Amino acid sequence: MIRDKSAKTPAKDAPKKDAAKKAAPAKAGKAPATKTTTVPAGKKGIIAVAPPSFRRERALIKRGVWPVAGCDEAGRGPLAGPVVAAAVILDPDRIPRGIDDSKRLTAEEREKLFDKICATAQVSVAVASPSRIDRDNILRASLWALKRAVVALPEAPRHVFVDGRDRLDTECDCEAVIGGDGIVLSIAAASIIAKVTRDRLMCALAQDCPGYGFEQHKGYAVPEHLDALDRLGPSVHHRRFFAPVAAARAKHMPWTVEPVQDLFTVPEVEVPVEASVEIDASANL
Repeated sequence: MIRDKSAKTPAKDAPKKDAAKKAAPAKAGKAPATKTTTVPAGKKGIIAVAPPSFRRERALIKRGVWPVAGCDEAGRGPLAGPVVAAAVILDPDRIPRGIDDSKRLTAEEREKLFDKICATAQVSVAVASPSRIDRDNILRASLWALKRAVVALPEAPRHVFVDGRDRLDTECDCEAVIGGDGIVLSIAAASIIAKVTRDRLMCALAQDCPGYGFEQHKGYAVPEHLDALDRLGPSVHHRRFFAPVAAARAKHMPWTVEPVQDLFTVPEVEVPVEASVEIDASANL
């Protein structure tokens, strides 16, 4: 008996047909089970950063809490110039578009938004001078300026959002928001006011103290500023106890540097001897 083997043996082109069925695109309206995305080598994905919102302020308004202010400062890190704090109460019906953390904006964008915010919102500014920073330290001087800015608002707020970890000692409720200039719209507006105001002040100080380049680096510790400090010494606008300034002061004005007592050195004490005793080495002791 001769068996027909062709019935059990698959045709030569059968695997190709199965592969073609697997590779065939899904029917219209049905998504494939899996989706693979190929990323070009050497390129990273772009992370989108959401702009600050008015959500927290609007939640307070719905509860009947108004006015609501945001405050922020500019100039904690520089070696020279003041710390500038600003407080802003935005008008919910006239919020300028484009408000963002001042660090994410260009100088031209900040200048335009500065004018728009001042034209539509309640704004106040307070300044802590370098002498106050030297006396109180940079943190206390910043908090002092922030509180002064809140008190100086045309209308006393019932709630204040402040950028950072520290709450202000204000008569109204105060809420500290870490990274608030990128989260809360009122704080972002205050960051723009503080930044533009301080930049303008530093440009004015550049005319008073030429050679340091304040109009370019705004007092920050960039190489050009450090070179000028080493060459010219500190000016009256520098913060005396910031390390690079103190080093320049020791070099150019050593008489202004108070010696620091070394608490770990043991002083030598001389013990007076009233009488001397001679000992005969040949004596039997």
